[in-house]
Amino acid sequence: MASQEGMKWYVLRAISGQENKIKNFIEAEVKHLSMDDLLGQILIPTEKVYQIRDGKKVLKERNFFPGYIMVEATLTGELLHLIKKVNNVIGFLGETKGGVPVPLRLTEVNRMLGRVDELAETSEQVAIPFVVGETVKVIDGPFRDFSGNIEKILEDKRKLEVTVKIFGRRTPLELSFMQVEKDG
Repeated sequence: MASQEGMKWYVLRAISGQENKIKNFIEAEVKHLSMDDLLGQILIPTEKVYQIRDGKKVLKERNFFPGYIMVEATLTGELLHLIKKVNNVIGFLGETKGGVPVPLRLTEVNRMLGRVDELAETSEQVAIPFVVGETVKVIDGPFRDFSGNIEKILEDKRKLEVTVKIFGRRTPLELSFMQVEKDG
């Protein structure tokens, strides 16, 4: 949907994790009730991150602002009522006492949309599922089944420095993220 003249941007608060359902429902209802001219875009700011799951690199889309949905619309009483009645919608950000939502300023909109575009273009980042001091179990290589503590995370190399006890002596190992799993 193209940006419509005279429409303003609003931020809708929602139950975290329900953003896509809400977006799809509002779009379907607006189409069903032939109110397309009142609704521009509905955006859920997301970023792509890699996570390590069962030793595999998995690409996942994660909400950048969980619980918030950006809505471009001409909020008439009817559309406002429709959106507020959707399951898992908490309300609009910056609602006045009379229940009238305050639109975002143009500078805020541009900053938010710029951030959304920036997230779409950034090189894929990997969410590092480990923290220093955590105990991990080696699942691959000559030290398989040994447990040790993470001493250092080498993000650029995608490796961990883990200290394991071998014959009663603490031995430092450099292992890739894929060679270990959380212990316990």
